[in-house]
Amino acid sequence: MDFDAIKKAAEGYRDDMSKFLRDLIAIPSESCEEEGVIKRTIVEMERLGFDKAEIDPEGNALGWMGEGDKIIAFDGHIDTVGIGNINNWEQDPYQGYETEDIIYGRGGSDQEGGVVSAVYGAKIMKDLGLIPAGYKILVTATVQEEDCDGLCWQYIHNEDGITPEFVVSTEPTDGGIYRGHRGRMEIRVDVKGISCHGSAPERGDNAIYKMADILQEVRALNENDDADGTEIKGLVKMLNPKYNPEHYEDARFLGRGTCTVSQIFYTSPSRCAVADSCAISIDRRMTAGETWDSCLDEIRALPAVQKYGEDVKVSMYMYDRPAWTGLKYETECYFPTWINKETAPHVQALADAHKALYGDIRIGHPTSMSKREGRPLIDKWTFSTNGVSIQGRYGIPCVGFGPGAESQAHAPNEITWKQDLVTCAAVYAAAVALYKGKGDEDVTQFRAGKTNNDIK
Repeated sequence: MDFDAIKKAAEGYRDDMSKFLRDLIAIPSESCEEEGVIKRTIVEMERLGFDKAEIDPEGNALGWMGEGDKIIAFDGHIDTVGIGNINNWEQDPYQGYETEDIIYGRGGSDQEGGVVSAVYGAKIMKDLGLIPAGYKILVTATVQEEDCDGLCWQYIHNEDGITPEFVVSTEPTDGGIYRGHRGRMEIRVDVKGISCHGSAPERGDNAIYKMADILQEVRALNENDDADGTEIKGLVKMLNPKYNPEHYEDARFLGRGTCTVSQIFYTSPSRCAVADSCAISIDRRMTAGETWDSCLDEIRALPAVQKYGEDVKVSMYMYDRPAWTGLKYETECYFPTWINKETAPHVQALADAHKALYGDIRIGHPTSMSKREGRPLIDKWTFSTNGVSIQGRYGIPCVGFGPGAESQAHAPNEITWKQDLVTCAAVYAAAVALYKGKGDEDVTQFRAGKTNNDIK
């Protein structure tokens, strides 16, 4: 394989990729409002000579190269979060600026840049004849990830009927190759009370006061240690073989689980009355060995929850927001943990491509290197991705390599690096040709899997 030709081709597309990314950033595309960026992506795929470019009923863009029966897919979500407080931005988040090295604006790192590199990586594969015999390449620009990660791949897998041999997630990896991440779930706690006039609060039952007790214990769950004398043992316990004998090593690789209260709600007849209900949302990050039902049971077992008995309900959120096409595809807000073996053929294909093209350490522009240096090339994400469905739910092998940095995700003054766009496009093109096939090995090191609830 001519690696110099691959690098030259990727470098030759630097300006085209930069323009494409600037075009995407300029189109606001929060979850469920991605129509503009989806159609712009289809235009780019068609311009570059994709064999087929289509939009499925959920609104995902699917671009195809090659004619084989087996599929290697490159996934990037095209939606972004909002901009937050505009005063925290130094430039217009949808126009911004670019320098010789950097592109500024919402979505650059998280993660429209990944879509750009995948589209051009597929172009290089076709131009240089790198698509393996018997395979075709699928590039997906997917929707609703920021709202409900993995929902798009539930649809692609179940309804579009697409099952790739493996998927490369183009989420930002800060120059690394990522083989897994923690899962997450969204938990709701509802507490009932009884309202009365605020001048005589003893006549009622204040739901906010009950929730205050629960809140302190949720905080303790996140912050406490796991010592024998600690009543509410902290989530750090899953790093301890005493509490997680089968998966503590995997948990140590991924990092401990966390929980935080992200929202609070109440009802009350007026500001002069006792609150008759209170509810909170809990963002729960799950490490290896934790399951959806163990996380719910953990909240149900808190002393304050037990104290208030039937007045407390602990449940998992459901997601049913319509896509930009109007399609509603309901699912539970549970996003399973997963890890690949480092020796898995699809992981090694990316590692071999990176080593052949750029060496065995992370690379990048000097402004990005301070946080990349010294970190292993093969690692894991802190946040979660569409891999929660691809591999976490369905066991389709997944690996991550994408332009940008996790630290830029959801932050004001988001930037990405043009060198990353080039590097990723080149590595994608080389990796498919170096892939040795799936073989007989089970590539999964840990996978939390689906719940037993009645959804696909």
